Amino acid sequence: MRSSVRAFGRFTGRDLPGMLSCAFAHGELVKAVILAGGEGTRLRPLTLTLPKPVVPVVDRPFLRHQLDLLGQAGVTEVVFSVAYRPERVQAIFGDGSALGKKIRYAMEPTPLGTGGAVKNAERYLDDVTIVLNGDVLTDVDLAEVVRRHRESGAAATLVLVPVPNPAAYGLVETDGDGRVRRFIEKPQPDQVTTDTINAGIYVLQTSTLELMPVGVNHSIERAFFPALLGRGDHVAAHVHRGYWIDIGTPEKYLQVHRDVLNGRFPVRVEGRRVDGGWIHEGAVVEPGAELRAPFYVGPGSRVSAQAEVGPDAVLASRVRVDAGARIRDSVLWEGCHVGESAVIDGALLGAGVRAGRHVVIGPGAVLGEGASLSDYSRTA
Repeated sequence: MRSSVRAFGRFTGRDLPGMLSCAFAHGELVKAVILAGGEGTRLRPLTLTLPKPVVPVVDRPFLRHQLDLLGQAGVTEVVFSVAYRPERVQAIFGDGSALGKKIRYAMEPTPLGTGGAVKNAERYLDDVTIVLNGDVLTDVDLAEVVRRHRESGAAATLVLVPVPNPAAYGLVETDGDGRVRRFIEKPQPDQVTTDTINAGIYVLQTSTLELMPVGVNHSIERAFFPALLGRGDHVAAHVHRGYWIDIGTPEKYLQVHRDVLNGRFPVRVEGRRVDGGWIHEGAVVEPGAELRAPFYVGPGSRVSAQAEVGPDAVLASRVRVDAGARIRDSVLWEGCHVGESAVIDGALLGAGVRAGRHVVIGPGAVLGEGASLSDYSRTA
């Protein structure tokens, strides 16, 4: 099958319609691996029952955003590398057919690290592999990254992003031709020679996975890439200066929602635009309720008269907000209930949280699934 697709690419220079992976003009097949096995410990208690890669981001599970990104590059065959609560991921995405994708699952019997997880998925891969960390939201042009990867003849291409404080990360040092020269982990101040860090997005010639051991914990950042450099392979860099964020902390997770609502990360939100926000067609906003832009009111949600929602408030789905309640700069997951005259400001509420009458939930609060606060309770 692979040889016939390659021949088609060589003679026509076009993609083969209906293929479940991306065939570029040079005939190589491109598939993707999303590293979705982490426990999301920094997002607890939200991730005690739901894996980080499928936490909701406005109107969809996080991995939907990554699948949409891959789709823009023509990649439709994806492997989810899963370890923590894989059944929750599978229940949401299945085989991917509902989204026009073909999704396979590579289960990690024990934690295998970022490199070991890719190696564990090797049996599903073809010529070129895009690897995405399962907690990175970005608008990088993946088709352009793959094109430049091929033109450079690189064995691997790393997407890099500039950050204000690179010393807090591992640095990736490049030369004037965009080749990676070295990696600097936990640099001292006098070692900071660049502001670019690893973005958690890679394009690999799948044949390079021969450097990874089978069935053991192995780091793609600390072991695999240095090994490529060590044997003289061409490791290229692609600097992305657009949107990029790691959603792995409560602060960053809340920031992602602000960015989507305010248009800093462009996405087509499901719902009708109303006064600078979105209301899903399955939501009810009673007359007399006040919505302050930007906001999102998801399916099955109900905002009562005299309640205030926004700015920067997300009601994911089936959220009930009673009269006089105020919600701003917060994300409420499915099935939350906010009682009369309660105030929620700068908080994250997991699925099914109940906040009683006159409850005050202040900035920085993170409540896990099913938490219940009785009337007049306060978190700050």
